[in-house]
Amino acid sequence: MANHPTPANWASIAALGLIWGGTFMVVRIALDGYGPLTVAAARTALGATALLSLMVALRRPMPVFDRRMIKYLTVIGLLNTALPFALLSWGQQYVPSAFAGISMAALPLFVLPLAHVFTDEKMTTRTTLGVILGFFGALVLIGPSVLRLGTGLEPLGQLACIAASCSYAVSSIMTRRCPPIDPIVMAALLLFVGSVPLIPAMLLIEGVPSLSDARSTWAILFLGFIPTALAALIRVATIRTAGAVFMTLVNYQVPVWSMIFGAYILSEALPLRFFAALGLILLGLAISQWASLRRIVGRAPATG
Repeated sequence: MANHPTPANWASIAALGLIWGGTFMVVRIALDGYGPLTVAAARTALGATALLSLMVALRRPMPVFDRRMIKYLTVIGLLNTALPFALLSWGQQYVPSAFAGISMAALPLFVLPLAHVFTDEKMTTRTTLGVILGFFGALVLIGPSVLRLGTGLEPLGQLACIAASCSYAVSSIMTRRCPPIDPIVMAALLLFVGSVPLIPAMLLIEGVPSLSDARSTWAILFLGFIPTALAALIRVATIRTAGAVFMTLVNYQVPVWSMIFGAYILSEALPLRFFAALGLILLGLAISQWASLRRIVGRAPATG
């Protein structure tokens, strides 16, 4: 059973919300100097290098690499890193970073129906209502541009971001069904698996990257070491001490920070439908996770 969240756990949740919320802005900056596959491959390879080094330094226990374990690590690695990183990098060439951040807020709402079908976590009337609201929020987020497919790349960029969220959702279900494995080892191996197809794809399509401007290069280094490697460690530590349910609080922060960074740092225009979509998605998320939120609030540390 998870312990009561400590002030350190609450600080970790706040830090993760800020880090992951700013990731979409940093991806947008990296894309100014590098191609989308280069951004995705470099982010994955740098994160894998950092976590594999840490895994070795801490002498974390390795799993038994039987057929089942290899299958799960391969599929999860592709769906949790390679595919969504590539989709988000490509999509963010054509949509505001805030759009990508809001689309990620719908991730838990995609997970619920999948969990209902493939696990023993069945949906209730309340969770179904939350999913329906969140689905309408996703439709509002995309807006009428989806009807203009074939007239430009913005609609495809929007669909790429939504598809990345769906990919994360499928990988979440697979992660729940994965055989037992040390979480730091799993995070490191998943990034390694993700880098295996991304690096050849980058070399084939975009070629060997040449050093670009300092701003874009620093952005790629930040992506590899902070939201990919460091945040993975913070996430593992928080789940182990406060529980997976407590981690869901991050989902409410990421889209808000992505909109703030997009508007005030990148000077992105935020259409009214972005705010309407965010409201519907967060409301759907709150309704679907109401029981969990009540437990979290009831375990909040006293202040004063």
